[in-house]
Amino acid sequence: MEHSKEGILLQSGTNELEVILFHIGSQTYAINVLKVREIIMPAPITKVPNSHEAVEGIINLRGELIAVVNLAKMINAPSSIHDSDRFIVAELNQTKIAFRVHGIDRISRISWEQIEKPNDLTISDQPYATGVIKLDEREMSILLDIEKIVVEINPALGGSAESIKMLGHRERSTKKIVVAEDSGVLRALLKDTLTGAGYDNVTFFQNGKEAWEYLENYAEDETVRPTDKVHLLLTDIEMPQMDGHHLTYRVKNHPKLKDIPVIIFSSLITEDLYHKGESVGASAQISKPDLVNLVKEIDKFIL
Repeated sequence: MEHSKEGILLQSGTNELEVILFHIGSQTYAINVLKVREIIMPAPITKVPNSHEAVEGIINLRGELIAVVNLAKMINAPSSIHDSDRFIVAELNQTKIAFRVHGIDRISRISWEQIEKPNDLTISDQPYATGVIKLDEREMSILLDIEKIVVEINPALGGSAESIKMLGHRERSTKKIVVAEDSGVLRALLKDTLTGAGYDNVTFFQNGKEAWEYLENYAEDETVRPTDKVHLLLTDIEMPQMDGHHLTYRVKNHPKLKDIPVIIFSSLITEDLYHKGESVGASAQISKPDLVNLVKEIDKFIL
């Protein structure tokens, strides 16, 4: 499965994305196209002892060993094998992983504004949902928090706040950082990491739109300089309402906000997509979960 570099996804700050819609049982789910390397027919699996219960084993894909996760089992759905099963081979945090799904439906181009944050009333039985996509008046899909799934299967991939202590103690407590990150797991990880490093003054938002409105309020206040109130913006890419590229583009094109350093921290930072962050004006781009280098980059811009 190839992704065209001429498509809208590689344009700057469009606040749009393409998702692959697939189904498990009767429920439709979605994954960002940018996380997908290819879709293949199920391949012979070698079982691995003492692995996570949702890991079926490993496959050899053109000489590369890749773990296979039964996504139905992970999300507590019926996990029977179907003739229509496919493996979605994704790359996250520089790690490839194959997800077994019950069938591929289509690719759909949507706006981040079509994605709403789930709540306990709408999808209380979906712990791995990061958003609900309104495809039309009658059709909805659940956008899965793939990073959360991967970190639960292999906690080591989530990074360790303990390693931050090796950076030494510096005066970081006076610096004000704004973070836009939709995953609760990663917000908690970032909070532990930044606090452990001494960055105590951090304001978190669940999506780029909320972070933008916060920054815009400072920009409209004639009595303050935004750069005195926010020393750095740290943003994920994939978020409901407004993605990180669009947020970065807005900040860097605003006359009063453009001097705020913006670091993109995302599992979507691949060699092919690095230039997109550059084109919207990102000061730096760090691939999750490289927490030590993240703190080093923050230090570089605001200490």
